[in-house]
Amino acid sequence: MCERNICLTVAYDGTAYHGFQRQANALSIQQVLEDRLGSLFGHTLKIAGAARTDTGVHAHGQVVTFKTTGSIPVSRIPFAAQGVLPTDIVIRKAAVVPAEFHARISAKSKIYYYRIYNNHLADPLLIRYAWHIRRKLDIERMSQSLKHIIGKHDFSAFRATGGATVNPVREMLHAECRQDGDVIECLFHGTGFLYHMVRNLVGTLVNIGIHKLDADAMFHIRESRDRHRAGVTAPAHGLYLKEVYYESGLL
Repeated sequence: MCERNICLTVAYDGTAYHGFQRQANALSIQQVLEDRLGSLFGHTLKIAGAARTDTGVHAHGQVVTFKTTGSIPVSRIPFAAQGVLPTDIVIRKAAVVPAEFHARISAKSKIYYYRIYNNHLADPLLIRYAWHIRRKLDIERMSQSLKHIIGKHDFSAFRATGGATVNPVREMLHAECRQDGDVIECLFHGTGFLYHMVRNLVGTLVNIGIHKLDADAMFHIRESRDRHRAGVTAPAHGLYLKEVYYESGLL
């Protein structure tokens, strides 16, 4: 039978999962997709994801690819998947792509955003989906500080402590903070991200927002390449993978 290379855009609530990547002793998004979708295609699937989101991280637009000899029409995949996937994982789009296309390797850039709930009282409906910060945040100072991370820089100060040794130079194409009522969203569009990079940037932004640091501290921390000078790692449950871009744009 003819083999097709299938690309899916996947949304999920990451609360119940230990990240995207399959693990030996914990439930992951990749494992659920491979195990459940395998029944639709009639054989074992090996799925590649665009981003290895951490435990508790959510996604609107995770992209995955896999090869299959299954005959299910691509237009039916999102609807058929609803019958086999749990309700916290949804296939939003499906397409047949060229054989050489790979969800991770072919990606050109990604957009993440982080949600902060800024109120002295907690909101039980946001407890799993935003970081609750009680102290008033100065969003103007936070926004001003973001100019210091635009462009190509060494982001060692914002990588995970003890993380894998990789090139720490990344390019940030755009970053902004915006507010809607008590919810602040910090958006980051980059060609690549280090492990915990977005969450460490947000922890630093919060320190700037509560006037623990001045807005130019982002520049000095970045230049120091010293993780200890940056803020705490923001909790995973406020982070979302929004979109993945490829040569032809969004899939």
